[in-house]
Amino acid sequence: MRCVVLGATGYIGGRLVPELLDAGHQVRVLARSPEKLDEVPWRDQIDVVEGDVTDPVSVAHALSDQQVVYYLIHSLTRSDFVVVDRAAARNVADAVRASDVQRIVYLGGIVPEEKELSPHLASRTEVGQVLAGAGVPTIVLRAAAIIGSGSASFEMLRHLSERLPAMVMPRWVHNRIQPIAVRDVLHYLVRAAELPSEISGEFDIGGPDVLTYLDMMRRYAVVAGLPRRVLVPVPVLTPWLSAQWVNLVTPVPKAIAVPLVESLVHEVVCRDHAVADHIPDPDGGRTHYEHAVEQALGRLRRAEMPTRWSDATAPAAPSGPLPSDPEWTGASVYQDVREQSTTASPEMLWDVIESIGGEHGWYSFPLAWSVRGWADQLVGGAGLRRGRRDPRRLHVGEALDWWRVEHLDRPRLLRLRAEMQLPGRAWLELGAEPGPDGGAVYRQRVVFEPCGLTGQLYWAVVFPFHQLLFGGMARNITSAAGRQAAGDRSGS
Repeated sequence: MRCVVLGATGYIGGRLVPELLDAGHQVRVLARSPEKLDEVPWRDQIDVVEGDVTDPVSVAHALSDQQVVYYLIHSLTRSDFVVVDRAAARNVADAVRASDVQRIVYLGGIVPEEKELSPHLASRTEVGQVLAGAGVPTIVLRAAAIIGSGSASFEMLRHLSERLPAMVMPRWVHNRIQPIAVRDVLHYLVRAAELPSEISGEFDIGGPDVLTYLDMMRRYAVVAGLPRRVLVPVPVLTPWLSAQWVNLVTPVPKAIAVPLVESLVHEVVCRDHAVADHIPDPDGGRTHYEHAVEQALGRLRRAEMPTRWSDATAPAAPSGPLPSDPEWTGASVYQDVREQSTTASPEMLWDVIESIGGEHGWYSFPLAWSVRGWADQLVGGAGLRRGRRDPRRLHVGEALDWWRVEHLDRPRLLRLRAEMQLPGRAWLELGAEPGPDGGAVYRQRVVFEPCGLTGQLYWAVVFPFHQLLFGGMARNITSAAGRQAAGDRSGS
């Protein structure tokens, strides 16, 4: 089948594409930032169309001559996600009507029995209805919590369980959930493309275990080898307060924590297993919860996460790329440029640059970075908790603490775009070049484009601290590279 995947740079989409290829399908993807796919191992096996689901022209181009559309878009990180997702779904439905597409496959959420749905679940339901109205057979697969390395649901569960040996929990922890392993989700998605044309409808998909969130946390602790967690449910924590707590304790930001927690207020259990009438269960049966956790933890420990929840960016994301040599016309732009020499080779310097962030930190005044990260979390930003997928190697488009990798020219230049809460837009560039007399030269540039008077005042306030933070970063990165070079020389 000729399949177009909308959302291929997201958590599920980035894992679905290689599965479709392995099943023998041809794959096209629509990507707002095609460079995010430059380093994936399957890049030369797919057709990439640059565009956005909010742009009808690029959607029509992507769907041209395709048979199956996979719709894996969701804009949770935006406050107006309901409006954006509705408009995107309508664009796709309109393009389907004007094309030769024969089937739509959409991954949504299980709809509970309650009539009053959270905005998150209501939006997912509405998108499915819009797509189903496109006039072609549509398969809506509905899942609850997806358990897999790097999924938002798993990261929330993991950090709550690992970081807090004792905690009070809201009463919704007693609600039942039917989690599903990410490998099983991919199985159903791939097989959905191969269904006969007369098959259409909504199907709940879930693992074999129905648990409460309390059970999930306690069983996670057993699998992870943690002491027994002391969890005390109390009736006073509202979903909103619970989401603030999740925002502080886990890497999941408030923009995603709120809809996730609001969904958990409902019981999300499959009504039936009717999907098995059309798609057989995976070989060996559906994955039990404990096995799914074991698989996810194994990938985390081996740093083998092909995708993370934080890889995706919302449609029509307001932050655009920074040109290599910006020519700002009519805009105020502030820069902090630093240069430092080292006896290390450019390759050794680059190794330090590419391993920055996450567990390795930012090479300057850790307390100041932590305080800024906590402050960012309090106002709903990413903070420093997102970490990184691999301790040594970065990829374009991935999240790196409160930054996102925007450009990677290995082993010369790394450009990061800030995703912290700021009155403007900011970038950080780190570069390595051969030194004129041997060794290497480290080049560092901070660029800030303020938004209004607030942005101007912000730069004026933080600039005095740049010598401490960014000056220290330049010195410490080159020193670390120099120590590595000295160690290699003494070892040889």
